This record gives sequence, structure tokens and C-alpha cells, in this order.
Amino acid sequence: MDLLRAVIIGAEGTPYHDGLFFFDVFFPSSYPNVPPHVHYHSGGLRINPNLYNCGKVCLSLLNTWSGSQKEKWIPGVSTMLQVLVSIQGLILNAKPYFNEPGYANLSGSISGKRNLWSNERTFIYSLQTMVYNMRRPPKYFEDFVVGHFCKHGRDILVSCKAYLDGAQVGCLAKGGVQDVDEGDKSCSQQFKNNLAKFITILVNTFLDWSQGLSRIPFFSSKGNWTSNYCS
Repeated sequence: MDLLRAVIIGAEGTPYHDGLFFFDVFFPSSYPNVPPHVHYHSGGLRINPNLYNCGKVCLSLLNTWSGSQKEKWIPGVSTMLQVLVSIQGLILNAKPYFNEPGYANLSGSISGKRNLWSNERTFIYSLQTMVYNMRRPPKYFEDFVVGHFCKHGRDILVSCKAYLDGAQVGCLAKGGVQDVDEGDKSCSQQFKNNLAKFITILVNTFLDWSQGLSRIPFFSSKGNWTSNYCS
């Protein structure tokens, strides 16, 4: 096998929650003595300091980023599964702001509060990525994309409503709110304005894309919820 396409679902408690993130993997002839080449389907968006809009993935394990010798690819030890787990845990994490070079030690500082702003921007990019994937689902993953957004569409819109009501981006998980940063516990007004505008695009995409499905989740133009959710 020379080529692989993989998808990672954004984890709860992060600004990537419920999103789909696709990666193409090429295994060179010298694999597994050298790491695979990984390309991210960005849709032109840089949703993380380690995921470029050109598709480059910066990760020590892939030898595309600096790191200690034990963090880099080790022949006979490192695996493709380890790469995917690292992307989900180290890149698509709860505080992507601190993935920026030199920012890792700012967590908890005044400068570290910028993470809240970064999470807001990241969530908007994540929503844009959802729309991109619904409009242009990667080949062979069309049914998966349909099933995912049919199952999680309501959760996505419920989260949007919670953020409009003031919850911090990334603090939501099944069953309630978790891991709220100290300080200002509400999203910025600019974020709320941007989110309110984008919800219309998101809902219209759900509606346009879901032609033929019997029941879909949606948020009306007046902000009222309906009971017609995907099962």
C-alpha cells in the first residue's frame, strides 16, 4: 500500500469539536525506515499553526518540525497510528494558540489569554472546514461525511447557540461545560457577531446538501430551534 486517506474527528473540549479533518498519506519506498508524507486537506484555511493552508503538516514525528531525537521518527518503533494519534492530540488540541513557536510557555499568563481569541478564530475556521467538506467531500468518504453531519449536525448547532449565549469556545462536552479558563468567561462580541453571520451559511449548507434526507437539524433565521433532528 502506497497511499492512504484518513479522517480525524475533532475531539470534545476543543475548538475543533465535531469537525472532520482529512489527510492524504504517501508511503515512500523506504518506509518504515523513514516517515510517511502527510498532506492535510486545508480548503485554503490555516486552522492551526502546525497545519498550513498549503497542506503541510508540521510534526516532529514526521521530521517536518524540530524536536528531540526521541520525538522524531524512529525506524522499527514509530507507526502510522502514532502519527494520527499525535495529530489529534498534539495539533487538534484544546489550546492551538500555544502550538505557535515560542508561545508554549505563555499558558496562564496575560499573553496566554490570547488563546481565548485564538480558539474563537479557530472555531470559525472549523465551521468553514465543515462547509467545505460538505460541499466537496473527499472521494470515497462521501457516505461517511453524510453520516457524520447527520449524526452531529444538531450538536454543532447547539454549540453555536451556547457560544452566542456566552460560553467559551471549546468548553462544551456531552453533559455540560468543562475546563473554563479563568478571567473573562464569555466569548468576545466580535466572535459572536461573526458566528451569527456564519450560522446562516452553515444552516443553508445543511439544507442544500441534505436534499433527499428525510430529517435534518436546522436553526431558523429567527434563532428558533426545531424538533426535526437527524436520528
